[in-house]
Amino acid sequence: MRLHRDAAVPALVGIWVAVVLGLDSSASLNQQRLLGLGTWLLLLAVLRGEDRISRLQVAVVVLYATVVEYVFAGWLGVYVYRLDNIPSFVPPGHGLVYLAALCLGRSAWTHRHRSAIVRATVLLCGGWAAWGLMLSARPDLLGALWFGCLLVFLVRGRTPLVYCGAFLVTSYLELLGTGLGSWTWQAYDPTGLISIGNPPSGIAGGYCFFDAAALWLAPRLLARYGRPKTPRGSRGAQS
Repeated sequence: MRLHRDAAVPALVGIWVAVVLGLDSSASLNQQRLLGLGTWLLLLAVLRGEDRISRLQVAVVVLYATVVEYVFAGWLGVYVYRLDNIPSFVPPGHGLVYLAALCLGRSAWTHRHRSAIVRATVLLCGGWAAWGLMLSARPDLLGALWFGCLLVFLVRGRTPLVYCGAFLVTSYLELLGTGLGSWTWQAYDPTGLISIGNPPSGIAGGYCFFDAAALWLAPRLLARYGRPKTPRGSRGAQS
């Protein structure tokens, strides 16, 4: 059952991303809101099959990523969405993207091929970052910096396979989203010092901050607030 789910969830997320971004490329604001409602419903439906800690991790990602969206897209304009807003499907979409990476990272198949998957992730992302920095017509310093962040997560993180999953899912998401025009990255950051590809090559390194926050914070929240309360008088009854 777990093996089937760990393959089915990423496949479902990949299909849903393609459907939503394809429809969003010509959607009105009201139609975009319907896509957001559908994404929320899908996220809630998929979470029904997850345990408590995974649900909490998804909640952390959605909250954290939403704040980042409003700061970096809504305020600073590092990237701009087609309708100059934060589409309603974006917050739940971050939850689905994390869940897909989580399923890929915990699957039995990826654990059997752990070393090969980590090496392939480093080579693919590293090659993309080198191309963006040295060969692309649009220089991509941010992508190279984020590739460095991805390396740190892969080396120091406790769940490198989740970060490998994030590389696969987020690279697919960003290439599709920018290709369809759902959002566009600016050529430079607000300081004008850091060049940015469209999308940045090492984008997974940026998304991994969401994943790391979920993996670190969720168990601590559960340990502190998730314990069942002892009914009053239970100690006296036991004594």
